[in-house]
Order: sequence, then structure tokens, then C-alpha cells
Amino acid sequence: MRIYLVLFMLFLISYHTNGQQLIGYYAGNARQIPEYSIERLSEVIFSFCHLKGNRLTIGNRNDSSTIRTLVSLKKRNSSLKIILSLGGWGGCKTCSTVFSTEKGRTEFCQSVKEALDYFQADGIDMDWEFPSLPAFPGHPYSMEDKENLTNLISQLRKTLGSKKQITLLCAGFSPYLEGSVSYTSLLPYVDRFDLMTYDLIGSHVHYSGHHSSLYSTTWQISSADHAVRYLDSLGIPNQKIAIGVAYYARLYKLRNASDTGLNQPADFQKFVPMKELRLNFSEQQGYLSYWDTDAKAPYRYNAKTGLYLTYDDERSVAEKAVYASGKKLNGIFFWELRLDNPRNGLTDALLKQMYKTK
Repeated sequence: MRIYLVLFMLFLISYHTNGQQLIGYYAGNARQIPEYSIERLSEVIFSFCHLKGNRLTIGNRNDSSTIRTLVSLKKRNSSLKIILSLGGWGGCKTCSTVFSTEKGRTEFCQSVKEALDYFQADGIDMDWEFPSLPAFPGHPYSMEDKENLTNLISQLRKTLGSKKQITLLCAGFSPYLEGSVSYTSLLPYVDRFDLMTYDLIGSHVHYSGHHSSLYSTTWQISSADHAVRYLDSLGIPNQKIAIGVAYYARLYKLRNASDTGLNQPADFQKFVPMKELRLNFSEQQGYLSYWDTDAKAPYRYNAKTGLYLTYDDERSVAEKAVYASGKKLNGIFFWELRLDNPRNGLTDALLKQMYKTK
């Protein structure tokens, strides 16, 4: 038994040191962690921490327990990194105000250091959605957010030193891709830019496109490749870029009947976790599966109900893994671990393909 454990640990170490990373967001509790093979990932991003005044805070005792349990997994895989994330959609209401002053930035940076030291975590993920432009309804924003974010990350690096990781979640779609952050100014301080190459069509887009496509098409410019090429045009090294995978579908209702449902006038209905899609949106229930060879993206359509789903599946994430390897990207991240099955889901498909392409 001991020999098998040693061999397994050697496999994990060899896997995580061969270049690319597989990074997963986790927004669950401590009790759910054993359901998932989290130690097989390169990095887990705990979601989410919050701002209270000028300080990074952990939500409650349950969140603290979750972080400690995640950190304990490093005993089984010493190369695993546990990162604390600030923000998320709707979770950064006071970011623009707090980070606009030197006092706010300094106090925040010190609180990050204290939290990382206390939990023995490996870094901070800044998930401010999104600086400089209107995003979450009612959240303040300012044109100065871009410069203030650079000042904040610069101060974070000075406070944390070189051993702690700093990552920045960035939009993969216009206008936020081009207008929200200053990539070149941030480059010296950030370990990785995580391009959110999902939600490429959102709740206010009234057509049935792809929300997580790998390549652009004549109908839809937004894609993972488009976002990577944009950062490349700015001189951002591919080794500092990760692309995103969605563990959920977006469900739309077409306004008129269509043969396959793609690229038609439609209205957003709701998000559908992958585990629910597998159960309730099958071919037996009238949902036919299609593959867009240009976008390298799947979709499903029920001609009877007019319901259309755009999502990532095992084939599309394998394509993304091949792309990331070919481009020598830092890796792939996904939102969020609990939205798919613990076994034989997208995580296993990603691990299988990423290991095979090394």
C-alpha cells in the first residue's frame, strides 16, 4: 500500500511540474471537499473573500474551516497551491472606493498578508468584475479604477514579496477585455492573467451564440483565441495567460423556430450546471447535440420547446487543452468545481487531455 502511495505522489509531482496548470475555483464548504479529487489540480482558488472596510475578510467560521481543509490537502500533494479570491460577480461593491486611496490600498495589502500567513495559503486572486466600466448594476466605478488597480497590485507585490502568487481575473469579452485593466503596467507584478473566456455572450445578448467558444466565427468575434491574441498583441507572454472553462450552460429561448438553434434571435433564461444538463437536457428529452466546427464549441437545441443551450463539454475542453499546450499558455482554469459530477466529468476530461499532450 505504501509503495502505491509513493508512486501516486510521484505522479502528482511529475504532472504539476511539467509546465501547464489546471486551476479550479471552489465555492463549496469543507464537508463537500472529499467528494472531489482536488489534490489532482495544480491550484484551487477559494471563492470568495470579501472587503470589510479596507480589509480582506473571511466570510464566517465555515469559510475558515473550508480554507483550512483545502490547505491540509497540500500534505497529500506538496505542489498544490491554495489561493484566496476577492470579489466575484457582485462581490466587489466597494472596490472602486477602497482602492482609490493610498490608505485603502495599504490596509488591504496588509490584511491580505495577514490572511495568507494565518491560513498558510499561497496567494491572492483579484476577481474585481470589472474596473473602469459599468458592470454589476449599482456598483460604483471610475475611469481611475484602471490606474488604481495597477497601484494596488504593485503595492501587493511589495507587501507579499516574490514567494506569494498574485493572479488577476480579466474579462475575455469586449469592451472589458480592451478597456478594464492595463495589462502592460500590471505585467511586472502579476503571476498570471486568467482570461474569463466564458460568458462571452451574456444575459443581455439577444442571440443564441457560444458563451465559451475556442475560436471566433463570422458570426461571433468573442472567443478564447481572440482574447489570447489580443494580449499577445500587447506583448503579454503566453506563459502568463490562462483561459477559462465553464462548468455550466447558458439556456436561451429562441424567438422563432430554427433547424439547429444556432445564431438566432433569443432571450436568456437561466444558468444550468453541468450535472443538471446531463440529467435534464438529454436527447431522450428532445435536446439534440450539435458541434460548431469553426468555434470548436458544442450546443443543444430542442426544436419543440425552442430552448437552446451553450456550454463546454468533454470534446470542447479537450480542444482547449490542446490549444493551451500548443500556445504554451500557463494553463486552464474553470468555474466551478461543484457544478459538475465529481467523477467522469469535465475535470477528468481536462486532466486526461492535458496529461496526454505533455
